[in-house]
Amino acid sequence: MTGEQWRNARMTASLRQVEAAQTLGVSQAYLSQLENGSRRASPDLAQRAAVLYRLPTAMPLLPRLQEVGPDDLQRELAGLGYPGFAHISAGQPQNPARVVFDAIVQRDLDTRLVEALPWVMSKYPDLNWGYLRDQVKLRNAQNRLGYVVHLAKSVVGSHSGDDSTMQTLSCWERDLEEARLAVEGTLCRESMPQRERVWFREHRSPAAMHWNLLTGLTTDQLSYAP
Repeated sequence: MTGEQWRNARMTASLRQVEAAQTLGVSQAYLSQLENGSRRASPDLAQRAAVLYRLPTAMPLLPRLQEVGPDDLQRELAGLGYPGFAHISAGQPQNPARVVFDAIVQRDLDTRLVEALPWVMSKYPDLNWGYLRDQVKLRNAQNRLGYVVHLAKSVVGSHSGDDSTMQTLSCWERDLEEARLAVEGTLCRESMPQRERVWFREHRSPAAMHWNLLTGLTTDQLSYAP
C-alpha cells in the first residue's frame, strides 16, 4: 500500500489516526509515517490494516497451508461481500486474487461458486492481476480466467457501466488473449460426461467457443452485479 492508500483507507473507514494506530498496535507517529510514505509496513501489519480497513486487495498473498475446499471458498466469497452468500458465516477476509485463483483451478466446482467469480473480478478491479495471471498460466487455466473476465465485462456493461472498471477488464482480457490455449477444456467441470461435452460443442456461446471451453454459463445466468 502506498502512503495515499493508507490515508484514504483510514478515512474511508471513518477512523481518526489515533484510533487506527491504537487498533493496529502502533504509535500514531508510526502510522503517520506510513501515510506520508516515509515508512513501509511489514506484511503482518499490512494484513491487520487490510482487516481493519476492510481492504481485501491489500491482504498478503501468502502460500496456502492446506487445500482449499468448496466450503472454504464459499466462506471466503461471503467474506468478500458476494451477495449470493450473504446468509453464510463469512470467513476472514482474503485477497480476491487468491480466492479467484483457488476457485478457477478446481477440477470440479459447484456452479454457484463459479457464478460468483465474475462478480469478484468486477467488484475488485484493483486486485493483483499480475499474480493472478501468472499463477493461472502455470496451471494452464488461462482460458477459464479469460472467459470469467469476459463475463465480468458483460455484467459491468449491462449494469453499472463503470468506464474505469471496463477499461481494466478489457486490459486483462487482451493480456490473456495472447496466452489463449488451443486445447479444449471446461469451466471447472472436468468430470463432465462425454455426451454433455458433445452437446456443448454445438450449443455453447461464441465467447465460450473462443476460449475453447465447454460451458453453458452465460451472463444471463449471473444473479448479481457489482
